[in-house]
Amino acid sequence: MMSKATSFDIAYRAGVSQSTVSRALRNSPLVNEETRQKVQAIARELNYKVDKHASSLRTQQSNTIALLLFEDPTNDDSLINPFFLSMLGSITRACAQKGYDLLVSFQQLSDDWHADYEDSKKADGLILLGYGDFMDYEEKLNQLSEQNTHFVRWGAKVDNERVLSVGCDNVHGGYQVTEHVIKQGKKMFAFLGDASTHSPEFLNRYHGYCQALTDNKLTVESKRQIDAISVEDSGYDAACQLINSGVDFDAIFGASDLIAIGAMRALQEHGYKIPEQVAVVGFDDIAISSFTIPSLTTAKQDTKLAGELLVDNLIALINGESPEDVLMPTTLIVRKSCGS
Repeated sequence: MMSKATSFDIAYRAGVSQSTVSRALRNSPLVNEETRQKVQAIARELNYKVDKHASSLRTQQSNTIALLLFEDPTNDDSLINPFFLSMLGSITRACAQKGYDLLVSFQQLSDDWHADYEDSKKADGLILLGYGDFMDYEEKLNQLSEQNTHFVRWGAKVDNERVLSVGCDNVHGGYQVTEHVIKQGKKMFAFLGDASTHSPEFLNRYHGYCQALTDNKLTVESKRQIDAISVEDSGYDAACQLINSGVDFDAIFGASDLIAIGAMRALQEHGYKIPEQVAVVGFDDIAISSFTIPSLTTAKQDTKLAGELLVDNLIALINGESPEDVLMPTTLIVRKSCGS
């Protein structure tokens, strides 16, 4: 009787590693399309099928991933940043495609996520979205690492951090939107958002903003940077503070779309015309940004790809592989809030 084909047989035939075969059979975006099709064709030829039940018994895995959301301040009762809602859909689809169930909850259930999920076999690993104040959050991440928890987080990579991350190139995104508005003739740019280590993504966006100003021989003015968190009311308050300060400005970069949308409301209430008098740009490209009046120019983060990469890298980690951090590019989305 002919023995059943294994993933190592497929790897030999395809001329790739066994881990590449595993990823290709999971439709991982980390494997190029040509290799993925080649591996899957060989698997069909050899009548290879993954025995998920046997695999679960061997590894004592639950075939469940826990997605833990941070409770963000919002203008509704959801307590979920709308940016993460589109990513939630992508993560759900990616889990289903790879044969995993998804358990969704908030992060602040107890002081020991490891015991709550992986030790209790509720989940094989964790995906973390959002964090609040990163300086407080970092200790929790280090604790999870010391406990050998399988987890991946969405966000900026922080120096000397022993954590697997998937995130966007916030520096380049900040540079993109700032330079675009400068090319529209604006020269007195304000930045609304926390530019400190408490908010690594915002800080990186601020660095990109500063670099664009410097490269275009414009001055970085500290009085044009005002702290704000990612909620419309905070953007509104920061813009009012900027207006009332008497500082001249002709453009505003909201460190998130929510901040930018709040700033637009403040500008309009104070009689400013957007974009004729003040151009406004944001960051994220949440769904509502195309429906504001005027529609919001922003740096788009690809939430579909982000969700796929978060799931794929976590599964690789669960399977004993060593995936690397991913830094995704942003895309400039030009709308009417900056003139063109």
